[in-house]
Amino acid sequence: MRGSPLFLCLFSVSCWANLTPTAGDKIFHFGSCRVSMSMAEIRAGFTAIKANIQSRDPIRTLSILSHPHSLHKLKPSDRCCITHQLFTFYVDKVFKHCRTEDSFVNRKISSIANSFLSASRKLGQCREQNNCVCGEESTEKFKQILANYEGLNVTSAAMKSLGELDILLDWMEKSR
Repeated sequence: MRGSPLFLCLFSVSCWANLTPTAGDKIFHFGSCRVSMSMAEIRAGFTAIKANIQSRDPIRTLSILSHPHSLHKLKPSDRCCITHQLFTFYVDKVFKHCRTEDSFVNRKISSIANSFLSASRKLGQCREQNNCVCGEESTEKFKQILANYEGLNVTSAAMKSLGELDILLDWMEKSR
């Protein structure tokens, strides 16, 4: 029984370490959900490939994430929903179709994709636990984003969406 307090102490430290964000992580509040992400790492990865990705965008007159300021007007409960939808959208549709001949660019895309996958899973779990439902406003906004995406061929739409990642990142940081 002498090992029990030591085990309890180690177990508590382990749990605390898993719940505490690592250095450089920021905690984002999306409605009732909180997600820790390394925004500096995502931004650095995106900045390193932004010019390369945006140079592959042949259609400059259209935006997938059109009217980004309309995201700012969403209710807090809708922010969780649309953020989860957008993370899932980027993981399922965008990152899968963003392959280049440049291995450096591909590694950065993969790193960003892994961060989005992790955040999407965390938000999905939180939404399930809190029974978060998507409101009409976030549903309509996401439908518009999908319509913009599906109006282009898959590769062009994916590259354009990745090139607009800074719009999403800016919105996330402002709505923190």
